[in-house]
This record gives sequence, structure tokens and C-alpha cells, in this order.
Amino acid sequence: MKRIKFIAVILVASVTVLSIGCDDSHQHPGRIYMPDMAYSRAYETYAQHDSALFTVDPTDKGRKIFYNSKPAEGTIKRGELFPYPLAKDTNNYKISGTVKSPLDSLSRKDIAEAGRLFNINCAICHGEKAQGNGPLGTSGKIGAIANLTLPNYVAMADGTMFYSVTYGKNQMGSYASQLTRLQRWEIIKYIRTLQTKPGGATTTAAGAPAAGGGKDSSTVKKG
Repeated sequence: MKRIKFIAVILVASVTVLSIGCDDSHQHPGRIYMPDMAYSRAYETYAQHDSALFTVDPTDKGRKIFYNSKPAEGTIKRGELFPYPLAKDTNNYKISGTVKSPLDSLSRKDIAEAGRLFNINCAICHGEKAQGNGPLGTSGKIGAIANLTLPNYVAMADGTMFYSVTYGKNQMGSYASQLTRLQRWEIIKYIRTLQTKPGGATTTAAGAPAAGGGKDSSTVKKG
């Protein structure tokens, strides 16, 4: 009899230990009040969403979850410059020269990066030296490629040049989707280093002597 009681006690103790060891209630706290906030849903770029749950139609917001993959209106990406103040408009183009570049100067590293971006995005038409003789400019397939070293472009204000790069002008399309605002302003600074200034001097890339006996500089000053 004592043996049976002993075995029973051992069995009860074993079951208790096992039940405690296998208890994962701390991992499953039960019903969650707001599961979408507790467990965020990750979205793959260009992934298809369940049309029964999501909608891109603003008029259907109340019945489904509205999600159009666009940033919230009025927000600015971290590290991005403030938006260009002028919308695409003929009159705004005329006054675009009043918009000043937010960049007074560029470091050697920044001007080198701006040159790299220029060669990737601009040199195909405008040429490595911005003289309008890039591969597309000399192919005969696209006409009226601007020679950015001509006096009228040297005299063009930074804000007007930025307007053209942002919205497109004549044969050139907009580069707002390819380049951030900062990159567009930096490329304009780089273009200034390729242009001849009045009197025959040129603005210089960081550390390069200017034509006509200019001195070495660690930055590119505003043109």
C-alpha cells in the first residue's frame, strides 16, 4: 500500500513539474486589445495588397484600410532639404531666379560626389564638361542639348537652373525622382565649376587652381 502511495506521489510530482516547465502562457498573453499596433505589418515594395482589406480610393476609407504607399502629406524625409517653394508654372519659372541656393560651399568630398552624380545623370546629354556634346547630344537623335558653359547659362541663377532640373525644361525631363533636392543643388554647384566666369576665370573644384592663376581652395564658393 505504501508503495502504491509512493508511486502516486511521484507521478503527481512529475506531472506538476512538466506542466510548469511547458507553460508558455508568458509568451501568449491572451487576447490583444490592438493587434495591429502590437504586431506591425511589413510591406514589400510593389507587393499586392488584399483588396478585401485595403483600398487606394480615398472615398472608400471608412469601409477598408486606405493605403497608397505615399508619405504623409506635409512630411519631409529625414536629412532632406525643405521643399522648393515654387510650383511648376510659367510665371514661377520667370521668378525662379529669386530662390537662393541653400549651399554656400561644398567640401572636396561633396564636390567629387556631385561630379559623379552629374556624370551619371547629366553627362549622357550635356557631356562630361557640360558643353552639350554627350553621347546623346552628338547622336543626332535628340536636338537642342544645352551647352551649359555658354554665357547665358553662366548668368542663369541657381534657382532657375534648379527649377529646370526639378520640373524639366524643353527636351529635358524632370530629375526630381532620380535626385534628392540636396543632390540637385550640389550638381548645380558642380556645373558652376565647369563654367567660365567673366574675365576668363573659372570657378574651381575643391583644391583645384582656377584658370588665370587662382589659388587653391578647400571649398567651392557660391557661384
